[in-house]
Amino acid sequence: MSSFYSKKDNQISIHTNMMNEIKGYKDYIPDSITSVSTGDESVSTICSDIYDAPPIESDGLSWPGIGTRSRINESPEQEAARLEKMKAAISTVIECLGEDPSRNGILKSPERYAKAMLFFTKGYQESLYDILNSAVFEESHEDSVLVKDIVTFSLCEHHLVPFKNNIAIAYIPNRNVIGLSKLARISEMYSQRLQVQERLTKQIAIAINHLLQPQGVAVLIESSHQCMSMRGVQKPDSKTITSFTIGKYKECRDTRREFFDLVRRK
Repeated sequence: MSSFYSKKDNQISIHTNMMNEIKGYKDYIPDSITSVSTGDESVSTICSDIYDAPPIESDGLSWPGIGTRSRINESPEQEAARLEKMKAAISTVIECLGEDPSRNGILKSPERYAKAMLFFTKGYQESLYDILNSAVFEESHEDSVLVKDIVTFSLCEHHLVPFKNNIAIAYIPNRNVIGLSKLARISEMYSQRLQVQERLTKQIAIAINHLLQPQGVAVLIESSHQCMSMRGVQKPDSKTITSFTIGKYKECRDTRREFFDLVRRK
C-alpha cells in the first residue's frame, strides 16, 4: 500500500492513491438512524449521507473554487494579500449591516475578524502527513483503544457560526498503534475547517482507518450548534450526536455496544 503521507509524493499523486485505497468508504455507513428526546435536551442521532465524494484529502484544501489557493506553504506576501482581501470584504459586510466601518469602535474590526476567521479555519493549513510525523508504533495490543472528551470547535459551513464538539474515538489495533495525542490533533485539523458534523465524523474515522488499517474504528461526536441556538428554531439546549463505525465496530454488535458503553461511562 502506498504511503500518502510521504513528502516525496506530490499532492496530486497522494490524493489519487488515497482515493484508490479508501474506495470502499461507502460500505462504512452505520446501520440505523434514531432520534430521542430527554428532558430539556433534544438529542438527534444521525448517520452521514454525504456520498458524493470521499470526505478526506491529503492536503489542506477541500473542494477548491476556481482560483482558490491553498493556505499551506504560503509566502508572507501571499498571506498579507489574503488578509487585505478579507479585511476589505468584511468592511463591506459591516457597511451593509448599516454601520460605519470607519468609526473608532469598529475601525479595527475587519482585521481582527479576518485574523480570527483564519485561526478558526487553520485546519486548511495542515495535512495528515504533517500531523502524523512518524508517530505510528508496532504494538501487539488487540483490544480497544479509546480516547474521549476531545473538545473542538468548528464553523458551520451553512451560516459560518460556531458549533462545539465533544469527540470520542476508538480503534482496535492491527499490529500498529498511533500516539494518543495524534487522535486529538486529527480531530482538531478536520474540526478547524468549514464543516458539517456528519462529514466531520466520517473524516476522522476514515483518516484513522487509512493511517493504521486497524481491525475497526468508531467515532462519536456530540455537538451544540449555535445556528440552532441563536437563529432559526432557537433551541439552545439541543444536542446533535453523530456516529460512524468501520470494521469490527460496524460488524459486531457487542463490540459496538462496548464502545457506546465506554463513551457513556463517567
